[in-house]
Amino acid sequence: MSKPIKNSFPVLAPGEIHYLEGPKSRHIELGFAVRVLFQFIKGFRALHFVGPCITVFGSARFKEGHVYYEKARQVGRAIAEMGFTTMTGGGPGIMEAANRGAFEAGGKSVGCNVVLPFEQQPNPYMQKCVTIRYFFVRKVLLLKYSFAFVVLPGGWGTMDEMFETLTLVQTKVINNFPVVLIGKDYYQPFMEMLQSMQAQKTISPEDLKLVMLTDDIGEAIAHIQQYIETNYQIRKRQKPSWWLFERI
Repeated sequence: MSKPIKNSFPVLAPGEIHYLEGPKSRHIELGFAVRVLFQFIKGFRALHFVGPCITVFGSARFKEGHVYYEKARQVGRAIAEMGFTTMTGGGPGIMEAANRGAFEAGGKSVGCNVVLPFEQQPNPYMQKCVTIRYFFVRKVLLLKYSFAFVVLPGGWGTMDEMFETLTLVQTKVINNFPVVLIGKDYYQPFMEMLQSMQAQKTISPEDLKLVMLTDDIGEAIAHIQQYIETNYQIRKRQKPSWWLFERI
């Protein structure tokens, strides 16, 4: 088993949290655009060889022993047994649990952490983790390398990630990627809201088929496996090029 990563992360630069304040001077805006470009390049170089992945979303607040923490741990283990890499946001809670399940099962476990004004340490159950300064860059990376998405209970960040994923699937920016919600008690009001949205014709009946809700890990994995086998041919992981200073 590979050694886990050490807990370390950069500090948010003063003033960076104000990048949406409005127009600034041209050189400041250019500098921001360059920083964003380099964040994408940093993420691409770090994660280029980690796939194929299944991304797990969920709250950072659940501790070991909580029912959802243990569910996420089972999910990570099941993903490893499928031969896929478990990808998360790299933090504590559900993210830690999913990475931990994969790591303990001898599978590949990676994360895409984010710099926050308050400290968020990467969890120790990953062979590779990249830390990104901007949420929108991080969300692209969490989607880019994955063939399926598992969403456990979470707060605003989890809802943001889930709805962006569903929007991309609905609009066919990404095609036939299964989205599985785990936590019937937690997500039942959400499913009722979707049904109400469909009744009001703000979404179509077909959109309801984009989401599967279950508490059964085996059912979730079987659903994901069927989607992948039906729609995709998994390619072998690429090998790094020494002349580009790449490494797995």
